[in-house]
Amino acid sequence: MFSKRNLNPVAAAPTPGFDAAELLGRAIANPYVGAGAAAALFLATGLGVIALLGDPHAGNPTVRISLAKVASMAAPPGWREALAAEQPGGPTVTEDIYRLSEEPIAAGAYSGEATITMPGGHTFKTADPLPQAPIAGMTTQGPGGLLPIIAPDGRTPSQAYSRPFTSNGRPKVALVIGGLGLNATATRQAIEQLPPEVTLSFVPYAEGLQGWIDLARANGHEVLLEAPMEPVDYPQNDPGPYTLMANAQGPETVKKLEWLLSRATGYFGVTNYLGSRFVGSDGAMSAFSGALKGRGLAFIDDGSAAKRGGGLPRASADRIIDDQLSKDSIDQQLLALEAGALQHGQALGSGFAYPVTLAQVAAWTQSVESRGYQLAPASALTVRR
Repeated sequence: MFSKRNLNPVAAAPTPGFDAAELLGRAIANPYVGAGAAAALFLATGLGVIALLGDPHAGNPTVRISLAKVASMAAPPGWREALAAEQPGGPTVTEDIYRLSEEPIAAGAYSGEATITMPGGHTFKTADPLPQAPIAGMTTQGPGGLLPIIAPDGRTPSQAYSRPFTSNGRPKVALVIGGLGLNATATRQAIEQLPPEVTLSFVPYAEGLQGWIDLARANGHEVLLEAPMEPVDYPQNDPGPYTLMANAQGPETVKKLEWLLSRATGYFGVTNYLGSRFVGSDGAMSAFSGALKGRGLAFIDDGSAAKRGGGLPRASADRIIDDQLSKDSIDQQLLALEAGALQHGQALGSGFAYPVTLAQVAAWTQSVESRGYQLAPASALTVRR
């Protein structure tokens, strides 16, 4: 490369009266020159050793990732809180990388196929991971975060965030497993060990909620958000500070609901948590259903609101599979779910993320399709009513 030419060759010559040895001695005595010489000697020695023995790391793989790549594939918003919830005292994460994770990623950013190995050695392949939320153009700012909206092109969150499904003509069976996000072990087990066709629902109060939802979607699961509703034995049975109350005015119901909805993004619909009194109120359900319809969301209930419509995509569970927490009882409920699907063409069950429920559901999903059924996401069973 080009170097700066010496413009004063006379000044570069040794000053008369000094011999070369004296000049060298003075140069070495200079601390800056001495440090530079030491560094050069160290570098030369290192290069000599490598030349003689070879690079000790030459055989190891090297991975280099640009910040632009990190921005497009880094862990999603909320992942840090989810990690902290699972591993207290875990590694510290820098704010710069965390901020990179908060940029929306367009649909289709994920691609590829993963093979999941179930307990006992059974394997199945997931479809492409679902697009990371939020999808561009489908959110607006809400009281506690982003709220879902219908996109300018008319696409609804219930369409955009549901798991794609193609019927093969067999009777469809679907399951919703709820109560996720509070227990890290159970949540991760449900996400990673259940087939992606199983729909997962999350508690809105969960810490690191967005991270859990994004992990679920990355594993192919569509997601519901749980809305706490007033039960008949309230306040003895209190679902929390944002419980939707049966006797509340419509604006109050909508205000609470919007806080719940703004807790995270990526869910295709809402499901109830309790609510035996709330779903019996015409006014309360009208405000609730109208708000969901306006935001393009689905409503899937545990069976307690089966007679309610609302003009939005709806489905109601045919049975709760773990009312009795025993292996035999859960297995019987799953077989009854199959019988209902055979009779009506489809059936939806719901359950909670108890260890026994997760274990029995995981085992059941390994063989249900071999008996002539098609495992389907809950969104595939919704109809507008």
